[in-house]
Amino acid sequence: MGFLVDSQKGGCGVGGGGCFRSLIRRKQVDSVHSKARGHHQLAKELSVLHLIAIGVGSTIGAGVYILVGTVAREHSGPALFMSFLVAGIAAALSAFCYAELASRCPSAGSAYHYSYICVGEGVAWLIGWALILEYTIGGSAVARGISPNLALFFGGQDNLPVFLARHHIPGLDVVVDPCAAVLVLVVTGLLCVGIKESTVAQAVVTSINVCVMLFIIIVGSYLGFKTGWAGYELPTGYFPFGVDGMLAGSATVFFAYIGFDSVASTAEEVKNPQRDLPLGIGLALSICCSLYMLVSVVIVGLVPYYAMDPDTPISSAFAAHGMQWAAYLITAGAVMALCSTLMGSMLPQPRILMAMARDGLLPSFFSDVNKSTQVPVKSTLVTGFGAAVLSFFMDVSQLAGMVSVGTLLAFTMVAISVLILRYVPPDEVPFPSSLQDTIDSVSLQYSKNSQDVYEEKAVVHAGTSKDSTLPLLGKTTRIDYPMLVKQEAQGNFVLNEGKRREIAGWTIAATCIGAALLTYAASDLSLPSLLRFTMCGIGGALLLSGLIVLTCIEQDDARHRFGHSGGFTCPFVPLLPIVCILVNIYLLINLGAATWIRVSVWLVVGVLVYAFYGRTHSSLLDAVYVPATHADEIYRSARESLA
Repeated sequence: MGFLVDSQKGGCGVGGGGCFRSLIRRKQVDSVHSKARGHHQLAKELSVLHLIAIGVGSTIGAGVYILVGTVAREHSGPALFMSFLVAGIAAALSAFCYAELASRCPSAGSAYHYSYICVGEGVAWLIGWALILEYTIGGSAVARGISPNLALFFGGQDNLPVFLARHHIPGLDVVVDPCAAVLVLVVTGLLCVGIKESTVAQAVVTSINVCVMLFIIIVGSYLGFKTGWAGYELPTGYFPFGVDGMLAGSATVFFAYIGFDSVASTAEEVKNPQRDLPLGIGLALSICCSLYMLVSVVIVGLVPYYAMDPDTPISSAFAAHGMQWAAYLITAGAVMALCSTLMGSMLPQPRILMAMARDGLLPSFFSDVNKSTQVPVKSTLVTGFGAAVLSFFMDVSQLAGMVSVGTLLAFTMVAISVLILRYVPPDEVPFPSSLQDTIDSVSLQYSKNSQDVYEEKAVVHAGTSKDSTLPLLGKTTRIDYPMLVKQEAQGNFVLNEGKRREIAGWTIAATCIGAALLTYAASDLSLPSLLRFTMCGIGGALLLSGLIVLTCIEQDDARHRFGHSGGFTCPFVPLLPIVCILVNIYLLINLGAATWIRVSVWLVVGVLVYAFYGRTHSSLLDAVYVPATHADEIYRSARESLA
């Protein structure tokens, strides 16, 4: 017997089964076969140095020029550098996960792309929709922060030129910011010119910012050795707020590391993604962590933490040592940091829109790639115009917390995707229904060649997403073999492959639930003590048992054949992804109810868009799912039939 092919549209039938199946259908990793049938590709222009410029420029924003004062005064004290170190290690957990998936699946879309391949269409849509919000608000917020920093060079806000100053419109009670809108439009035009040209511009701006930070480190160290590091000669010691205060500071400064994920969004434009993407992500994060720690060591040493200015800590520290002129240099660095971060915020969004449009979830308008510049110009213009309007009319500072939701959701889903890739990688490949005849032909040929084998063993099955259950849990096929199979050579027993995948899938799901329960109970002090400790116990038990089970069972051999081989492999699996999930869920829960209410409104809008457009226009709507082991044979037969 051959493949049992059953093609069905993903509509909502009786009981809503079609709707559910549309949420869990998964696409394949972009390959030579799929690209040949697909859209225009982006220009492969980026090297490791370009990726480092994107990563460092997107990560080091003007916030670090303020964060050192706020966190030192309220949380860490002289141990501020420890807060940055712990936060850097936490960010590195996500970076490891991103590095593996980016090298295995080097296509535009970043976390949206990985989620679609490993988890399913529904989750991928929500991740992509959340990232759209993140980059739009993030870019607008950064743009509106530039004019106040420029005010120092003109002697205050009142002395700014008309085209740079903010203006209040009485009738509308709106404060408009023309400087922010103009800068967004300039960056948009730069991104339309080409990926290499825009990256070179970002590298120049980032280099100026890094030079300012090196000035702070070198000159600040000279002043510190000259004056005896007064900030460390305190009776309270290095941990005036205790270790808990230092860790609370780490949770705050963690968001200073957000931005390295922009590197992954350019995966399709990297010349050698298997080598360069992991290097670019790792080196960018290492440079940022080193600069953050060195700046914090110097500034906290120059001025006692309790005497630091929370608004301008670095400028005030130099002014306290008679270097008032340094404020101009530091402000220039802050402006350069904002410009670089603006470029980093606007670069990924058109590529995510393009990836979603390629998959049919958004109109094909967004997937067009300009043949001359080889960038998604239409998507870039739409997102740039939207961000310019938002930054011109709205003060988005109150919405800044919504930026973190998209990032942390993406970080969490990338870590889950690594676990799925290692233990239950997709074992089916979607084919367009136009290849149905080829699939039937291969199925018939396979049936003739293996008649005797299949009369005794299980049928090899292929079908649409209606024939699969949750991607985590594998297929609901009958297990014809015992749960334990004896290995003749070693004489010991191992799990049957089907049962191993089922156990691994349920364990990953239970581990995520345990992490959510544990972090929620630990964060919400308003819960009754009995309920809180019970939830902590259940969550901790699920988390620990999940770690133990995943450590004991073998990873799937198919992981070696998944995606593009020869790239980076995330170490310490399953421990590293599980810790990453725990950290990111903890940060998500602690963002506050107001932020979640605003984000929920946006996500509800996204659900409606998906229900009425994305679900019915998905490129997987009529897809036929075939076991991955037969994919190459079907592609080969399809090429031969066209020859």
